[in-house]
Amino acid sequence: MHLPPEEDSPLTINIVPMIDVVFAILAFFILSTLFLTRAEGLPVDLPQALTATRQDQVSLTLTITADGGLYLDQTPVKLTTLAAEVKARLVPNQPALVTINADESTSHGRVVAAMDQLRNIEGLKLGIATQRP
Repeated sequence: MHLPPEEDSPLTINIVPMIDVVFAILAFFILSTLFLTRAEGLPVDLPQALTATRQDQVSLTLTITADGGLYLDQTPVKLTTLAAEVKARLVPNQPALVTINADESTSHGRVVAAMDQLRNIEGLKLGIATQRP
């Protein structure tokens, strides 16, 4: 028995699966970049300073809001327990820097009281966050 020869169908490339893969990769990169931003405390109006320099070694951020509220890395904390909270979060035998993000309208006494609590911690450096004008 002899069958008639079949015609060769033209070759086609189906790109729909490739488009699905590209969109999946794109979605992955968009979502992963959202988590790359570093949260450095709550948003406050920082004072301006012409001599401000950038510090890359930030271990913890202490935010002092305009009404005097204290937040250690976005977690509310009381002034009396501030030193204990910072000690609990620090890695032993490693240099640490606590950056103070104080609102421009915060009472000077509140900032000094927080700094006084933190100065009792051995090996801890303090920095005050500012912005350039």
